[in-house]
Formats: sequence, structure tokens, C-alpha cells
Amino acid sequence: MTEVDIAIIGAGIGGMAAAIALHRAGYKVGVYEQAPRFGRVGAGINLTPNAVKVLDGLGVGAVLRATAYEPTCRVSRLWDSGQETSRLELHAQGERRYGAPQLTIHRADLLSALETALPAGSVRLGAKVACVGQDERHAWLDLADGSRVAARAVVGCDGIHSVVREAIAGPEAPRFTGKVAFRSIVPTAPLARYDLTPTTKWWGPDASSQIFTFLIDRGQRELFVFATVPETEWTHESWSIQGHKDELLRAYAGFHEEALAILEGCDVVLKTALYARDPMARWTHGRVTLLGDACHAMLPFMAQGAAMGLEDAAVLSRCLGEAGDDVPAALLRYEQARLERASRIQRGSLQNDWLRSDTNADWVYGYDAWTEPLPARAH
Repeated sequence: MTEVDIAIIGAGIGGMAAAIALHRAGYKVGVYEQAPRFGRVGAGINLTPNAVKVLDGLGVGAVLRATAYEPTCRVSRLWDSGQETSRLELHAQGERRYGAPQLTIHRADLLSALETALPAGSVRLGAKVACVGQDERHAWLDLADGSRVAARAVVGCDGIHSVVREAIAGPEAPRFTGKVAFRSIVPTAPLARYDLTPTTKWWGPDASSQIFTFLIDRGQRELFVFATVPETEWTHESWSIQGHKDELLRAYAGFHEEALAILEGCDVVLKTALYARDPMARWTHGRVTLLGDACHAMLPFMAQGAAMGLEDAAVLSRCLGEAGDDVPAALLRYEQARLERASRIQRGSLQNDWLRSDTNADWVYGYDAWTEPLPARAH
């Protein structure tokens, strides 16, 4: 039997960030990931200032800045006329206002930076979790290969289909939103006549239709495209399913010529159905808790999915760092510190009207997970 202080299930962004933060807080951490290897999966990721502040605290911010793009601003534009409806200045102004810049980067580059920051041997790949258990003194997880890992606490960072969530809250399936998403990475050279430096959201004729674009490298060579449309019949959830450019262009017929020019460059298209969950009433049971998409999976319309997992990781490490021997109390304190904010952003992402016509991003971007006051400790 393997023994660690904290067992983390899932080596995604939130899981690895939590492992780094907890290691820095003095804990022996083991991360258990069912995938057999790390791969260059995913595509672009938009790291807003609240996320970058966490990454700076983890010691990986400088590495990311070396290759990431820093958007000049975030703009909203109407789908047909191209009219700009809001503009939020970023770059130097954003850093002064929020304490960190916005970075846009390939998701695999972020995962690589986090992996490098972990102590060697922290992650066990090919480790599928069969079940999770606990008693008054310990928690444990049983792996599919028959081995057991004992820990003072188990943290489920295993995504929207979390087995740890099911162990805490019982079976519950995420619901199909009636939307599908396309994504692609487009070379920018053929689009030189357009200003691609802002992070841009093209608002469609209804809340289900939109196109979101941002550069993902400092050299401005590649543009990430994320686009959603209403769909009721196609419900496949996987980021590896190939879509078709012709389908993409048909879905956005009538959009502004700049938006269509960008879509013309989407030679390789991936397609997935979008699923969502409602906010949970609780994340923690005894020595077992949840983090990231496992407890607050959200639609991508506020670019806060990864950010919330990163914030969770920082706050969890702070609560456990002050825990002493009372780990269950520390996990409840973590839940109390995070649940309201994450649930509010989860609901806002589902509603999908944030920053359409205003620029009040302070309550999202201004949050600092390393310094935000924590709830009082129970005595």
C-alpha cells in the first residue's frame, strides 16, 4: 500500500496546480491520472489575471510569459455589422489594475509548465481509480490494478464526469445544453489585413451563436478559434471528434466578413457537444473534497473554467497549510471560501451575457486567491 499526505485524482490543470501548491505547503502529494501518458491535447486557453496570479504564486508565471501572448484588450463585436459594443483594456493597464496580465497560450504549454514544476515522481500515469473510501482517521483510493493509496485527504480533480463527485453526492449526469462547439487553430499570415491583437468575442443573433478568438503565441503566428451554435440532435462529447469546415461555414453564414475570413482558415476543425452541471450545495465529505470541474464544471463563455480550478488549488493549499491535525475542518473551510464565488461564475457562464456591453470585470479579474481573506477557523 502506498501512503501519501494528500492523494489527488486527476492530472489536469487544477490537479497539478493543487499538487504544486500543497507540496510547497509541506505535504507529500501523489497525483493519480488514468491517462497512460501526457499528450499535446486541447488547444488555446485564455488565462485571465486572476488565473495568472495563481500561476505566479506557483512559480510558473515567468515560464509562461516567455511564449504566451498578452492581448492588448478584450472586445465584443456584433455578428453582422462588426460594431464594437464593449472594450476592456488589458496589457499594461490590466496589469496595473488587476496585479497580473492576461495571457493566451496553448493548453499543452500550460500543462507542460505545471508538470515541470512538480517534484519528480509525483504523478502516476495509467492509474484508474475504482473507488474512494474513508474512516475517521484516514482516506484512501483503490486503483483498478488492485493497489490502494492511503492518505490524510483525497481531492477529486477528475473533471465533469468525476468518480469522486459521485462518491460524495451520488450518481448524477451532466445535462446537454443544446449547443455544440467547434475549435481550430488558424495561421495568421493570410489574415494580416485584420487586427487580431484583441481577444474578440463575436456575439451572434442569439445567445447560442458566437465566435471567440485570441492569439496563442508571442510571435502572433496562430489564432485560436472557439465557436458555438445551437444543436439538438448531435450530442457527442469529445474533443477529438473531427468536424468539417463546410459545416462550420454554413452555421455562420451571414456573419461579418472578418469573422468569415477567420473561419475560412479553419482547415482542421474539432467538434463537441457542450454539457453543464448546476452548482453543488457541498463539495466536501469528511476527508474527501472536490476541485475544479469535478465540483463546478462550467461553460466556457467567461473563460473561467481553468481559472476557477487554479483559484481552488491556491485556497485549498492555504487552508490545509493552516490545518494542523484537523484535515476535515480545513477541507470544509476551503469549501466555504470557494463555493459562493465558483457557483456565481458557473451560473454566469451558463447565462452568457457577461461583458457584452459593459466592462466591469473587476469582481472576476481582481480576485487574488493567495491573499483573499479566508473564513474563520472552527474552534
